[in-house]
This record gives sequence, structure tokens and C-alpha cells, in this order.
Amino acid sequence: MQHFKIFIELTRLNKPIGFMLLFWPCSWGLAFAYSENQNLNLFFYYLILFFLGSVLMRSAGCIFNDIVDRDFDKKVQRTKLRPIADGKITIKHSLAYVFFLCSIAFLILLQFNLLTIFLGLGSMILAFAYPFMKRITYWPQLFLGITFNWGIMMAWAAMNNNISPEIVILYISAIFWTLGYDTIYGAQDMSDDEIIGLKSTSIKFKKNLRLFVSSSYLVTIISILYLFKIYMGNNLFTFLILIFVLSLVYQVFKLEKNKTKNYLKLFKYNNFSGLFLFLGICSINLQ
Repeated sequence: MQHFKIFIELTRLNKPIGFMLLFWPCSWGLAFAYSENQNLNLFFYYLILFFLGSVLMRSAGCIFNDIVDRDFDKKVQRTKLRPIADGKITIKHSLAYVFFLCSIAFLILLQFNLLTIFLGLGSMILAFAYPFMKRITYWPQLFLGITFNWGIMMAWAAMNNNISPEIVILYISAIFWTLGYDTIYGAQDMSDDEIIGLKSTSIKFKKNLRLFVSSSYLVTIISILYLFKIYMGNNLFTFLILIFVLSLVYQVFKLEKNKTKNYLKLFKYNNFSGLFLFLGICSINLQ
């Protein structure tokens, strides 16, 4: 039971917001691709596979991140009790978990076409490079956006076996969504991160946090509205997209300096943002 508890802590499976934020972009890509490829059975089958893949890769990524950051985590109030930093599990056993989770994820990846498999292998490289970004650049959140939303293109490729300009626009919109919400999330650790020498957009723009987040979300909103402008006559679509937009506006409006608990709460709102955009894209197929 103790080993199971440590595994749950390592993978953050008790905090589903992480793998859901990885899954929602995949679901957007699938829903958008369905408008081109009207195969409902394939859509639901791939939706399940991408959900499982999101859980597995997010879990593996969390463990690898904790291995790389173990010395830093010991010095940060929010992370000092993580299992690896706290000495509850060895690096060897942690790496074994990473290999196990990635192996299962790879078996799922093999269910897709060749283009999706190549894209998936690329996403693994990005995922394992991410933990090092906060050491070398103030833009790790941008790199996370590139990595976390890669599933949009994988989902489209799985359904249509190509990459279109439209799906690239959706991908870019999602990158800026992540850039905004992870800047909010990173603001929790600004004080500790500055002391130990880690970098983030939260630190870089700490004096203009609201302006930076609002600018990032604005790019997301403009991209989404441009991409789906022909569907704005659909009342259901318009309503769902409006909720998505308002969820981002609300985060910016409630963003205050030095409100650690508030940062986490606002970050979690993005689970609902992702859901409503998914439902909105799905609604274009009901016309």
C-alpha cells in the first residue's frame, strides 16, 4: 500500500488537472478533424487512446521532472515533500516507473498511422527536454506550450493522415493558452525560484503579470475566433466559445500579485476552459 501511495504521489494521479490539460488539446484536434473525417467510431476510439496516452505520458513526465529537479525541489516550499526530493523512493526505482509508463504509451502509439507515430516520438523528446528549460531560459512556459499541445497535431494526423494549416493555427492558439495558464501556475514559486536561480515567464514578467497573461490569452482568443469564424452563426457553438473566452477573461480579472492560493485556483479553471472549447468544436459537427 505504501508503494502504491508513493506511485500516486510521483505521477500526480491524485491531481487530474495535469493530465486533463494535456488531454484537452488532443480532444480539440480530434473534434476538429472529425469535421473533415466523419467517422464516429474512429473518433471515440481515438479519444479513448489519447486520454490513456495523456495520463501515461503526463505521469512519466512528472516522475522524470522530479528526478531532474530533485535538488531544487528540496529548497522549494511547495515541492520539498515530493517522494524523490524527500527520499521516499530511489532514482533507480523512479526511472523504472518512467520506463514502464513510456512502454505502455508506446504500445498505444503503435495503434495509429505512421505520421502520428513519428509525431508521437517527437513529443517524447520534447517532454524529456522540458525539465531542463527552466535552467537556461526565462521561457520554459513557452516550451511547455509547444510540448503540451503537440497532441493537437497528432490527433489531426491520426484522423486525416496529414497536417493542415488550420490545425497549425489551432496548435498556436493552444501554445499561447498554455503560456498564459502556466505563467499563473509558476507565480506560486516565484520567490523560491529566484533564490535558487530557476527561470520562468512568471519571474520575467512579475511586474506586469496580468498584462502578460492577458496578452497570451488574447492571442488564443483571436486565433480561435479567426479559425472558426464561419461557424459563428451556430448559436450553440457561439455560446460555448463565449464561455471559453469568459473563462480566460475571468482569470485575468481575478489575477492579483502575491496571492499564492489564488494562482492555483485560477490555474485550475483551465480544465473548464478546455472542456468548453472541446464542446464548442464538437458542436460544429451538429449542423
